[in-house]
Amino acid sequence: MEVLEENDEEEQREEELMKALEISDEPHNIETKLSVDQVFVPSDVSDFDWSSIDISQLPSSYKTNSPREKKLLRIADHYLQQYTHLCPDRKPLFLYPVNECGIKKFVSTTVRPTLLPYTELYHWDGCASFVCDYLTMEPLKSPLIPPSLLYSPTTILKYQRGNCFDFSVLLCSMLIGAGYDAYCVNGYATHDICSLDETLEVCPLLRKPQEVPKEIMKKSNKYRVKSSPDMQSKFELQQEAKKKAETEATHKNEERGEEKVTEVEKPTHDPLYGLRVHAWVLVLSGKREVPEPFFINPFTGNSHSTMDEHFLGIESVWNHKNYWVNMQDCRNGCKDLIFDLGDTVRWEIMLSETDKPLQVLLDAEEENELFDRNMDDTEEEEEDTSFAMPPSWVAPIQISPRGTEVVEVREWFKNREDMLDMRELNKQTQLTTEYFSPGHLLGLKVHIYKSMEPETERVMEFYNEARVDGLQKRAENASEIKEYFVGRDDFKYFQHTEFGKRGKKISVAGARTDINSRPIVQMKECFHRNLEKPADEDVAERVFLITEEMIHLTYHLKDKYITASKKDFFKPTENYRKQSEIMTPEMCITYQAGSSVKDKKLLHLYKLLQELAEEEKQLKQQVRQSEAEVLNILKIRENEEADIKLTVSIYNTERNEKRKQQYEATKNAMEDEFPVHEEQDLDYLAPFLIQIGHPEKMTKGQVLRLRDDCLTDFKNRLIAKANIIQARFEKEVEELKKKNQQFQENQSQLSREEEAVFLADYSETMFCIHIVALRLNREKQTAPQKYLALEEKLRKDPRLAVHLSHA
Repeated sequence: MEVLEENDEEEQREEELMKALEISDEPHNIETKLSVDQVFVPSDVSDFDWSSIDISQLPSSYKTNSPREKKLLRIADHYLQQYTHLCPDRKPLFLYPVNECGIKKFVSTTVRPTLLPYTELYHWDGCASFVCDYLTMEPLKSPLIPPSLLYSPTTILKYQRGNCFDFSVLLCSMLIGAGYDAYCVNGYATHDICSLDETLEVCPLLRKPQEVPKEIMKKSNKYRVKSSPDMQSKFELQQEAKKKAETEATHKNEERGEEKVTEVEKPTHDPLYGLRVHAWVLVLSGKREVPEPFFINPFTGNSHSTMDEHFLGIESVWNHKNYWVNMQDCRNGCKDLIFDLGDTVRWEIMLSETDKPLQVLLDAEEENELFDRNMDDTEEEEEDTSFAMPPSWVAPIQISPRGTEVVEVREWFKNREDMLDMRELNKQTQLTTEYFSPGHLLGLKVHIYKSMEPETERVMEFYNEARVDGLQKRAENASEIKEYFVGRDDFKYFQHTEFGKRGKKISVAGARTDINSRPIVQMKECFHRNLEKPADEDVAERVFLITEEMIHLTYHLKDKYITASKKDFFKPTENYRKQSEIMTPEMCITYQAGSSVKDKKLLHLYKLLQELAEEEKQLKQQVRQSEAEVLNILKIRENEEADIKLTVSIYNTERNEKRKQQYEATKNAMEDEFPVHEEQDLDYLAPFLIQIGHPEKMTKGQVLRLRDDCLTDFKNRLIAKANIIQARFEKEVEELKKKNQQFQENQSQLSREEEAVFLADYSETMFCIHIVALRLNREKQTAPQKYLALEEKLRKDPRLAVHLSHA
């Protein structure tokens, strides 16, 4: 009955698993439309709350354990107890972390072998590239211990993010499905590998492709037509050879400079070296024509030799069938490890099995014989009712065709003169967004565009603090320009200009804007409230209707009013201007909120109209200046991208050519002005000769006293220096004792992270004590030698030698 119940449960689970967790065709968390009026600058690392994910639609296999899974957990718990008893000094094994539903799942059952229907994902490099490009890397919460959570590959694909263990499980599932003998690895790696720090790696775009030599087959033929004589100039060949030699010499110098830079850029000492936990994938030989085992770093998708020095040790490996613990010594990293998982001395297996990893390439007949034997052995095992690994609880892994397409490309930059920090390219909308640090030539902050052609749709944001006009953002297309301002004295915060159509389109960036410019149809300005003026005299909106020859004014609302005062001015025609300049009532329509009386005289309105006409001229000029500034920015950006320049610190003498040239010029000028004299030895007697007045001749008593005073002073200085170093040494030792005492008192209350920080601080203090002790010992050993050397120097001094030679 129990067997029937288990079979029914497994059939039910299989039906639920067939309802795959499909990834939506629409990409998650991707903006497909970017508003022209609003620009959002994302942070470099966005925080994601895993506790808020939706688990209501997940199958029951995610939320419960089958009887076989429960039995497997009991076996794993018993295995862990034995391991802890036999190896008490090693860290606990990574066996059954919690999944996204809070249920303990054995790590082997989280691997779901899947062959995806894409030719790009049939080879290991395609699978690795997809995983590292499609997912966003999240660091481990603690660098010293494996995670307590391990989510299913379907959830990781859905939210497109995860840590190194999530990356490895997904990649291993895809590789096993593609026919590779792949395993997840729990081990230790360097800081660069764990944190995806590739600053010391060569840029992939700069790597030179391997040149494949082409062999030219020459066939002798005595009947062939003789080739014409070589008419090429030998002198020209010699000149080309000289140029080639000069070019090669230049390349060699550049390579030497790169070697110097590499020496300078060596990684700093990591206090947690050898303790940082990392997960990656191991691919063994024997399947898919893999000649030898190799590692795959899931963060980069790159393959590494099993002897790579960046991988420092292995605790355990697992696949969908079993779990192995490494029993070999990892003092030399992974260089000396033997990856024969069938060797029970080097690898402790958890479940006894007959499917041992293939370590050699087999012929087809041998594979068939081995398959027949394995089938017979499997039948015998079933008769013996031995335990086998339960099927994976994870739903089938599915990736929609749109999931394999590039949706967005992001590039990060540093040390550029144009202050460009990041560039985003949305492949769906073809929108390019560039982010700049403060310090750009024109105060540019953000630039969003589809094309670098002028008068196309674009948004520019500026650092308004660096601009006189307070411009914060400018949005432009072929028919309008919108500008936003901050902190202006005239309280203007928005300006909108509309353009009409013209016959001929401008085509050259940087051309004059007064030639065939876009005709201005309307200009609108909006102002904040100025509390120093009455509301019905403080303009809120000003609209210049150019084609209609009108000016529309709207004032701010007065308190307790729902309508605002307004004025509409009609500019006089050209014929009327010639006849008279008198203001008529028909030229201005006024609405005064709260009053029907026209309290403004025509003279006042006439002066206001003249002021507005002058404002209109100035505003047109500002619009043309804005157009010219846009063209100038586009021209500058094109030049910056055509010739990218890097900023180098003035203290970086190896790379800063300008600083090096300035230094050489200053040095040459100083040498010309002040000729270099031959260096003279330091005169130790000078301070003491001053005390006795620099006599031309000295008595024997003066000479002996002068020598003794000089030696005594030098001895006191050596003792003082040694005492300073001794005090520093005692202070560091006392500090170490205090830290050790605090750690022992609070050890039970410290978390893993706090303990790691203490160990790092402790090792740094020990290093300082070691350096101070070396300096102290060196000072004690060299002090007598320095004293004797000075005594010998004084004995040979010509000023003292006459009297000291008889002493």
